[in-house]
Amino acid sequence: MDLFDFGKTWDLIVGLEGVQTALLASAILGLVAGALGPLIVMRRMSFAVHGTSELAFTGGAAALLLGIGVEYGALIGAVVAALLLGILGARDADRDSVIGVILSFGLGMGVLFLSFYKGRSGNKFGILTGQIITIDSTNLTLFVVSSVVVLVVLGLVYRPLLFASVDRNVAVARGVPVKTLTVVFALLVGVSTALSVKVVGSLLVVALMVTPAAAAARVTASPLRATVLAIIFAEVSALGGIVLSLAPGLPVSAFVTAISFLIYVVCRAIAWQRDRRTRVRAVESPAELAPVG
Repeated sequence: MDLFDFGKTWDLIVGLEGVQTALLASAILGLVAGALGPLIVMRRMSFAVHGTSELAFTGGAAALLLGIGVEYGALIGAVVAALLLGILGARDADRDSVIGVILSFGLGMGVLFLSFYKGRSGNKFGILTGQIITIDSTNLTLFVVSSVVVLVVLGLVYRPLLFASVDRNVAVARGVPVKTLTVVFALLVGVSTALSVKVVGSLLVVALMVTPAAAAARVTASPLRATVLAIIFAEVSALGGIVLSLAPGLPVSAFVTAISFLIYVVCRAIAWQRDRRTRVRAVESPAELAPVG
């Protein structure tokens, strides 16, 4: 298997317009996922991302059955899921149960729709694991427009959203429209999740939407630095996954998830080493400050 045949990889990148389009779409997705990721982690919405991806899967399966673009069905399904999560799961006590209900419903209906589809089995498999190489100019337009909308809206609500994410009770007391922001952010996550389905599939969306941000949170407590690192990690995972998958012709999602997991493990190791040094200094300091004689 030519896993590291960089000559073949370069020829595919230069020679195939579809590969170039896929790389551009992944770069855009990495930016969006990295920007939203730290807020997802801060608001403890990782499970919500997974639940949203299941209705994106349902929408994609329905679109496949109807003969329309899978990306449009996934987008509609994810937006519906986001609205349900934002409205029904606004209270922290209700969130997990609401996500569980939506997740199971989405999986069940998606499997039903796929059972009716009599076309190529590869199309079914692609909804679950991604089909980034099939992105064309029409898909790319949807990627760009959706991503710009997400980033613009995120920029407009970022400060109050960050405030509400750090301390919800104080934000409510200060008059921040927390419930409205919850629904808006859920919608942004829904749109981004739908875009991620094309790259890693509905089963592995967390690898781009959550893992890079979770890795960044291990090495910094600054929201700004965490966002920058999350974007870098998401870009490396998305673009690196495509590049490594080209020569062997293997699913992109396998490489994307592997790279993002490796980054997370490295960040955990860095955090562990930093905490260890801090504990050692804390133990040594009293001895250094003790009076002599």
